[in-house]
Order: sequence, then C-alpha cells, then structure tokens
Amino acid sequence: MNNTDPEQTLPLLLEIGTEEIPSRFLPWAISELNNIASTLFAEYRISCREISTYATPRRLSLLVAGVPSVQGDIVKEVFGPSKSVAFDEQGNPTKAAIGFAASLNIRPSDLVIKKKGKGDYVAAVIEEKGLETKTILPELLEKIINSLRFPKAMRWGHGSFTFVRPIHWFVTLFGAEVIPIEIDGIKSGNTTRGHRFLSPAAFQIREISSYMSLLENNFVILDQEKRRTLILRGLDDLASQARGQAVHDEDLLDIVNYLIEYPSPVLCGFSAEYLKLPKELLITVMKDHQKYFAVQDGKGDLMNNFIVISNTLDENSETVRTGAERVIRARFDDANFYFHDDRKKTLNDRVEELKQVTFHDELGSLFAKAERLASNAAFLAERLNPGISEKLVRAAWLAKTDLITGVVREFPELQGIMGRYYAVLDGEDRLIPQALEEQYLPKSFGAKLPETEMGALLSLADRIDNIAAFFSIGLVPTGSEDPFALRRQAMGVIAVMIDRKLAITLKELCEKAIQNLSGIKVKENALESILAFMEQRIEFILSSMGYAQDLIRSVLSLAHISPMASVRERLDALTKFRAEAVFPDFLMAIKRVNNIVPKSPLPEIRPDLLQQEEEKNLYSSFSETQDRMAKLISEGDFPAALSVFAGMTGPINAFFDKVLVMDKQEEVKLNRLSLLKALWETAASISDFSKLAS
Repeated sequence: MNNTDPEQTLPLLLEIGTEEIPSRFLPWAISELNNIASTLFAEYRISCREISTYATPRRLSLLVAGVPSVQGDIVKEVFGPSKSVAFDEQGNPTKAAIGFAASLNIRPSDLVIKKKGKGDYVAAVIEEKGLETKTILPELLEKIINSLRFPKAMRWGHGSFTFVRPIHWFVTLFGAEVIPIEIDGIKSGNTTRGHRFLSPAAFQIREISSYMSLLENNFVILDQEKRRTLILRGLDDLASQARGQAVHDEDLLDIVNYLIEYPSPVLCGFSAEYLKLPKELLITVMKDHQKYFAVQDGKGDLMNNFIVISNTLDENSETVRTGAERVIRARFDDANFYFHDDRKKTLNDRVEELKQVTFHDELGSLFAKAERLASNAAFLAERLNPGISEKLVRAAWLAKTDLITGVVREFPELQGIMGRYYAVLDGEDRLIPQALEEQYLPKSFGAKLPETEMGALLSLADRIDNIAAFFSIGLVPTGSEDPFALRRQAMGVIAVMIDRKLAITLKELCEKAIQNLSGIKVKENALESILAFMEQRIEFILSSMGYAQDLIRSVLSLAHISPMASVRERLDALTKFRAEAVFPDFLMAIKRVNNIVPKSPLPEIRPDLLQQEEEKNLYSSFSETQDRMAKLISEGDFPAALSVFAGMTGPINAFFDKVLVMDKQEEVKLNRLSLLKALWETAASISDFSKLAS
C-alpha cells in the first residue's frame, strides 16, 4: 500500500565524480545532461520544478528541484480483438474476449467498445496509479548516466563500461535518502570529494540544500556561471592594478572556466623587450600554449603583463607567478628565435621552396596550389577590376609562403597574420599585406568578412580552388565527414560574393577553377557536383537571412548563372511583391502558363498566325513588356521589373478565357505554345514562379 503523500516534493542530486574531464567537453556535457534528464523525467512521468546542471573538471552534477514523492498516474486504452470476434450473436463474450480481459487482470464485463480506424473493437480503459518515485529513481538515474555520450570515451580497469574519463564515485540523494545504484562496480552514496589538492579528503552530503556550500568550503565552486563571474572580476581588477585592460577572449574564458574548480587570478609580467614581437604572436603563445590572459593599454597596445587563473589559494600566488613567468619567458624566447630566423628570407624568396611542400598527394605541391591561385586571381581581376590585377596576382603567389615559416609551423593559427607582418617588413605594396591575412576570412559562418577588395578576391580565389580541386578528385563531404572543411569554404565563397556584390557567377568561377587543374584527372560531372553542393549552401545561407523557403527555391536555379548579389536582390523584390494586392492573381495566371508549356523546343513566334484578338493583345503586351523587362533586369531593378510584368495578368487571363491553345491546326497550336513559353521564360529570368506558394 502506498502511504506516501503525493503532494510532498523533495530535491534530487546526482553527482558523477571523475578524473579530470577535458574542458572542451564540459559545456556540451552540461547541456546534454540537462536534455537527457528532462526527457527521461517526462518519460517516467515524474514532474519537477527545475532542472539545473553543473560541471567542474572532476564532476558532473544534476540538481532537480520539486520532485514529487509519487510518480504521475496514467490512464491508457488497450485495444483487443474486434467486436465481432469478441462477442457472439447473443452478445456473450467469446474465448477471445475472456482471454484478453484475463491478460489485463480485469473482468470481461469491464471491457468497452471503441472505434479504431473504420471498425469497432473491444478495449480496456486502465488507470495505472503512479509508483513511489524513489522506487523508480535507481533505473532512471542509471539510464541518465548510461545515456551520456561523449566525442571520445574510454574503458578502465577490467570493466566494459565506457565514459569520458574514469568514474570514482556517485552521489545520489533524494531528499536525505541515498538512491542505490551500481555501475561497473561503483556504488552510489552520499560521499563526495573537494578540491584535489586543497581539500582531498572525502566528506558526506547530508542535506542537498547544503551541497554547494559544502563544496565551496572544500574549495570547489560548482556553478560554472559563478566561476566565470569570479574569473572576469579577477581579470578586470588585476588588469586595472597594472593600469591596463584584460583581453577578454571568450574562447579562452570558456576553456579556463572548465579547467579549474577554485579560480585565483595572479598578475604576472615579462620583459618589455618581447613587445617588439608581433602582438598576435605574443597573445597566441599566452593563450594557446599556456592559457594565460593578455593585458593591453587603452589604445589596444599590448602591455608586458599577463594574468594566470590558477586553481589554488591566493596565498600561493607568488609561487604561481614565479613559475608562470619562467615558462612564458622560455616560450617567448622560442617565438623570438623563430621570428628572427624567418626574417632571414623574404616571402618572395620562399616561393620556390613551395615546390618542396606537398599540398595533397593527388593535387601536387604548394607551388602548384599557388599557380592555380594566381590564375584564379588573374581571372577575377580581369573580370572585376583590371586595375588591381598585378597586385592581386602578386598576393596570390605570396599567399601560402608564410606556411613554411618557423612561426607558422610552430603556431599554425597565425597563418595569414604572419604573412601580413612579413609582407610589411619585406616592403611589399601596401595593399598586399592585408590581403594575405584576409585570404582566410571568414573563418566560420557569420564571422568577419574581408574588408578590402583584394582580400575578398584572394579569399574567393583560394576557396574556389580548394572546392574544385577536392571535388575533381572525388574527395567530397559525406554525412558528417568533411575533412577539408569544404562546407565552411563554400559558405565563405557565397558570403563574400553577396557582401562584395561581385558581378560574376558561381558557374564561371567553378569552370575557371576546374580548367586550372592541368595534369589532374578530373572526375566526370565534377562541375555539376560542385554546383549542386554550392546550391545547398546557398539555400542554407539565404534561409538564415530570413527569406521564405519557397522564395529561395524559386531563385536557386538562377544562383549558378547570376551574380549572388542579384539573387538576393531578386528575393528582396519577391518578398515585397508577395505583399502586394496584385500578387495572388498574377501568380495564378503565370502558373497557368507554366502548366501548359512543354519542355521540348518550339518554333519561333509567327505574328501572322495569331488569329484571335486576345492572343494578338497578349503578343502585343508581351513584346512591349519583354523589352522593358530586359532593360530593368540588366539594371538590377527587380521591383520595377516585377511591377511591369504584373501588368501581364489581365492579357494572360483573357487569353486563357477566350483562346483554345490546343487548336486543331498544328501550326496555330505550336505558335500559341511558343508565345506562352516565351512569356514563361521571361518570367523565369526573375524567379521560377511555379515553386511559389499561393
């Protein structure tokens, strides 16, 4: 008998204690743990007031507030045999009905008749009372733990259970009661551990309400948002003491936040001599190699200070400072050596050395890559701005030379950035250095785009070569696999083309890039595959901009043969046109045209074969409209072009109302179809209206 008060609620705690989990996994783990718990609580019919998830390097914690002591009731219908099978002609239950009722532990008289599909069936309406929550929780908690999946998992000891890192303990409390679970020989309890070094002894959690404060007493700040706030406050306070500002790098902040359990900021310094090195080089050494925060002055110039977020007490700050300064000095000495060693050669001196470095086994050396890049650059300059051709081609030849410098070999993330520094020091034309850095922009979807025309064109030339080259040898993205980041590069191509409003088409770019692959056996239909791949990216980007899906589909076929900027301009015009009163009637009329015209070729329109007044009027209106449309489209005035073409609605409807298209005379029929097809093709130069929703 269930004597539990169903109105009573209690808190629930699950803590998974582990060895140090890599920081990059923890933001995902927090979200995943919350999602899994929410799903399973609903599945098990256990309500709650709030689910919170937390993580430190040594623990994942789930706190659930307002959990009822009894699972929710459920009323369910269970269908059995059809009515004709369950009851005989006298209405008595048959063996089928009796057996069905017995299987559910009810009487045949409790069965009811319910409609299911087109027939009547017997059914049992069963009210299932909720069980005590604590009897369900062992299974539920084990399922939560087993449902956590990480990008990388491991086994330990002799067990078969896998997790991101070895598990050392579980805390499972429902109110003050331990919920018993056991996974891979590890039994749950109410014992946790504090900071690995500052408070390594185990201690008990007797009340969930004191869980977080007990951890803090043992030097563990469980709440990641609180740790983040403490880190930011410490950064700003210490940087202010140095009369500077901490560089708030969000990526670094996330990493550091999940590397520590008890943040303690320490202000450190280094010799001002190192400030002669490029700012980005110093920041990269501090961030990527040591997880230190840089400090800059009000002008954005780097200062000879940095801040370490240690995982220890403030009283240990001097020891931390001494160690950090010793390490950073060694790192900066290495960076200084690479930088000055690189300066023994100019970027131009390194062009020939590109022949010794393989770009890809099937695509040749970096020198071959540079040749293709220069050819693409020359083509783009010729089409878009011949005045920068010489400088753009020069930038293309130098674009990959910093990849073989000591600094970039040691710090790959500085590709392009070091090229900019070295180009300035080499005395290259003022437009070239920034283009060398901007060739790698945008670095992700929605990220910063090149600011200069040369940078944009160099980025375009590089990315379209990569896409064409890898597609041409059959190395295309599949499913979630995209080892050469071609999806990201395709998005970059489209974003740059839209942003710069380049008067060139994707098809032209791809054709040129494929032509450059001399000596490489290009896969059949490579161009078609690339354009289809690009089309998917175009659809995604335009959708993310907020355009309606049917409008996007209506212009996708034009995206290969029209400049990307004009595709977007078409969408803007169509979006406004759709809101106008004339749109529904126009759309219906133009769809009638499309529904009747054949895909096969038709003869030229012969005015002398036009017989009825309505078809003569349609031809006359179309002839005038066609010329105006062509002019407006060439000028990019799509709103005006749509407005002009909407004027064809009346003549089109009059034609269909009065003229029999499929005339008995073959030449008359074909002439009418030719007129309609010409009309449709003119409309299709703006949009495939057949794909638009009414």
